[in-house]
Amino acid sequence: MILFFLIPFLIIFKISFSVTEIAIPPYSPIVTFEEGAMQIILHLENYTNIFIDPDGTYMRSYLKSIQVAAFSTLLCLIIGYPIAWALATSKSTTRNILFILIIMPSWTSFVVRIYAWMTILKRDGLINDILMSIGIIDHPLHMLQTDLAVYIGIVYCYLPYMVLPLFSSLMKVDYSLIEAAQDLGCRPVKTFFHALVPQTRSGIIAGSMLVFIPAIGEYVIPELLGGKDSILIGRILWQEFFNNRDWPLASSVAITMLTVMAIPIIWFFKNQRKQGEL
Repeated sequence: MILFFLIPFLIIFKISFSVTEIAIPPYSPIVTFEEGAMQIILHLENYTNIFIDPDGTYMRSYLKSIQVAAFSTLLCLIIGYPIAWALATSKSTTRNILFILIIMPSWTSFVVRIYAWMTILKRDGLINDILMSIGIIDHPLHMLQTDLAVYIGIVYCYLPYMVLPLFSSLMKVDYSLIEAAQDLGCRPVKTFFHALVPQTRSGIIAGSMLVFIPAIGEYVIPELLGGKDSILIGRILWQEFFNNRDWPLASSVAITMLTVMAIPIIWFFKNQRKQGEL
């Protein structure tokens, strides 16, 4: 934890208070020694530039990233819950086959899978060919380089991270409570939300965290499947680090993003503590 998270975080945190200089690395030190005295100079311009940006690029990127990550998490939950339910209620032999089908795509490279979706979603791709061949559409649909393509890519890549925690929770469900609710006349929808969902709450939260947190900083999927307008915060980070070589500003953007992601993490641990006290 200290080696792989805390030390890199402290380095990025330190760089975020520097200013850009033409050198390698391209930033000024924040600790200097003059006449035997140590001086610490913290530059806050990088953070103020994020929140007082005249174009609002950074704030729009943050809001867009949160929107895409939140909606993708909701889609993964809606699609993943029935899949997890099928896994939990199937026979052991069928379950093993379903597990392989869910996990098998992750055996290939992440980038290769996204390139595969590029060929499927392009104008002369598989989906347009099928829809035109059966006469549903006359002209190919524009799907690649849109927000729709980004949502498809994120849901496809992160769906297993939602299914597996849900499956673990569904295996611990007390089905006698569901039978009791049905015997008392609860309708299926009411039984689902009042008897099943509360028992799988920890799986829902864990799966949502595993999808939301990486999705908010996703770079590869928006870069390959998204359009020019889908500027998410991952793409902003790449531009500042590698194109503009403004490491202090890029570090402050990264620190602000980590602060945003800390909110659901803190909420998750508080929720887990409450459940442990019950």
